[in-house]
Amino acid sequence: MDRVPKMLQIDPEHRVTPFDYGYIAFVYDSERIQEPPQSLEDLTAPRFRNRIVIENPKTSSPGLSMLHWTISVYGEENYLDYWKRLKPNLLTITDGWSAAYGMFTKGEVPMVLSYVTSPAYHLEYEKTERYRAAEFPNGHYRQVEFAGILKGSKNPERAREFIDFMLSEGFQDAIPLTNWMFPVIQYQPLPDSFRVAPQPKTVAELAPSRVRDQNSRWLKDWSRSMSR
Repeated sequence: MDRVPKMLQIDPEHRVTPFDYGYIAFVYDSERIQEPPQSLEDLTAPRFRNRIVIENPKTSSPGLSMLHWTISVYGEENYLDYWKRLKPNLLTITDGWSAAYGMFTKGEVPMVLSYVTSPAYHLEYEKTERYRAAEFPNGHYRQVEFAGILKGSKNPERAREFIDFMLSEGFQDAIPLTNWMFPVIQYQPLPDSFRVAPQPKTVAELAPSRVRDQNSRWLKDWSRSMSR
């Protein structure tokens, strides 16, 4: 854990271990959108009417990160007002990332909620830079993935060995081109295709304790607001 950046270690007791991370972003088709958004507020512009697909925060991790992102930017007092302004521009809200990204790659919608690393996939396997991540100068929300051991685990020692393996050079070096996220320990330079995956200089975040205490209420309030 000594080589894992402190910014990714949210649990001082190390009950969970971070193994990769990424940044939420809106990925767009540059052949259909010539003026990409540069902020969350830009996404509410009339030119994006029915041109965006996102994931449901109740059933999807990027969708939940999007909800948290809007709360971090607009605060609890104003985030629902933001969603009301955004709603006309959402063609649909899918249950998961695969459905949303499938609509995007099929050309059904020119912009999708995904990750800054998504364009790297297209460059690596399709040799195209057509799909790009819109960069927001005032920050992107960071999503960190963790591994932990269940309290009732029958093989805690083996579980600890596996988590140690997840931080090994071989495992970490495989993350970029398999999980399409950033490794928490960068033993080797990132693949060349990751040159189209911007790492934001500014990060939007919420305190983990705040998310723990308020998340259920936020989801209920969001659902109620979006169903009107």
